[in-house]
Amino acid sequence: MARIAGVDLPNNKRVVIALTYIYGIGRSSAEKIIEESGISPDKRVYELTDEEIAKLRNIIEKNYKIEGELRTEVSMNIKRLIDIGSYRGLRHRRGLPVRGQRTRTNARTRKGKRKTVAGKKK
Repeated sequence: MARIAGVDLPNNKRVVIALTYIYGIGRSSAEKIIEESGISPDKRVYELTDEEIAKLRNIIEKNYKIEGELRTEVSMNIKRLIDIGSYRGLRHRRGLPVRGQRTRTNARTRKGKRKTVAGKKK
């Protein structure tokens, strides 16, 4: 099992797919990394040699911000928005959708479970 950036890559998957298990690397980034390293995109993780794993590790460490460093940067950006009191910061603070989605219906992922408000009696 190959271990890159503290993440165990699944053995039976293609290298392009396995790289996406690392936080901060998506499909397009994984394809660029594979192209740069010169490894066949059809190769599976268990077929990689130690030199190829080292090559992947070097490319990722040199060119990409991943895992803990990226998570820290994202959380610091959100904290900055909250501290300066921007509209987006207020939405983060209140746990509401940040990117202009409607909240009258839907938005359950951000708002959480429904809290029923008593109906008005006539």
